[in-house]
Amino acid sequence: MREDHRPAVTIEHVARAAGVSRATVSRVLTGSGPSSADAGQRVRAAAERLGYTADPVARALVHGRGTRLVVAVTSASPTELVDCPYVSRVVGSTAQRCAGEGLGVALQWLPLGAPEPTLEALARDRSVAGVVLVNTTRRVLAAVPPRLAGRVTSIGAGSPTVPLVDVDTSAAAAALTAHLLRSGRRRIAMLAGPPWLPCAERPVAAHRAAVRAAGLPERVLAGDFTTESGRRGAVEALRRWPDTDALYAICDETALGAIQAVRALGRRVPDDVAVTGFDDLPLAAFSGPTLTTATHPVEQIAARAAGSLLDRDRTPVTLFPSELVVRQSA
Repeated sequence: MREDHRPAVTIEHVARAAGVSRATVSRVLTGSGPSSADAGQRVRAAAERLGYTADPVARALVHGRGTRLVVAVTSASPTELVDCPYVSRVVGSTAQRCAGEGLGVALQWLPLGAPEPTLEALARDRSVAGVVLVNTTRRVLAAVPPRLAGRVTSIGAGSPTVPLVDVDTSAAAAALTAHLLRSGRRRIAMLAGPPWLPCAERPVAAHRAAVRAAGLPERVLAGDFTTESGRRGAVEALRRWPDTDALYAICDETALGAIQAVRALGRRVPDDVAVTGFDDLPLAAFSGPTLTTATHPVEQIAARAAGSLLDRDRTPVTLFPSELVVRQSA
């Protein structure tokens, strides 16, 4: 088959063929400004005759719609983005939602200590159709530039100007704590998330309220969302409070690390120490023992966050329900 090496038809070719300016061709083909009926007819006829197809990227920029949705994740290090399964799930679901809209998806790191320059750059970038904030901090919310108004939503924490889409972690924490209490546990230690992350504060507050209402001691240790944090936290909890009979971990990975540590210390799960997590990762159903947890519909949340930008939906808060999943570990 002979290859076609003819140069691509450009807007300049159309302008010469129609006897008008480049700007007139742009206005006619993008509908972005006024033009005479005669000029419009000549431009469209020339474009059809030459086989010109408008560049979708240029067309999107002209209309101010942008060409990509940016998932901007706050963390201490950019390597945390690459290594995080949660971020991968958010990006994948966002890309799936944007595919039918002709939009690309980009992953952007927001430095924990200084997100302002990156947010300003995103606000100035005409190719950015919208921004989905992930692991959103109060500093990030305060730093969102006015020119991003209407083009930003958040997973984790919101504000009067930044809509929030997330799972109802408060209800999930209350359900998990209530389950442990119903099963007879009275000395529960919570292995919490990072204190700088507002979305990690909600389950802590709900757990504290539940054990306080039961007249029991509040035991909370800050950590992160890793297996190693679960191992360290479990060792510290059992050292500080030897009578601990349950560990409520902020996520499944942390819970699995806690189970490893409890066993290494010679205690049985759940006989001596019950363990619960949050997320309902696939591994939770196959671990030994299988993990009691609560569901976290990450894909639905990410799709809704992206969709709210595409559909210009400014609903202030959207919370997805979480369901308790009882298994062997508690």
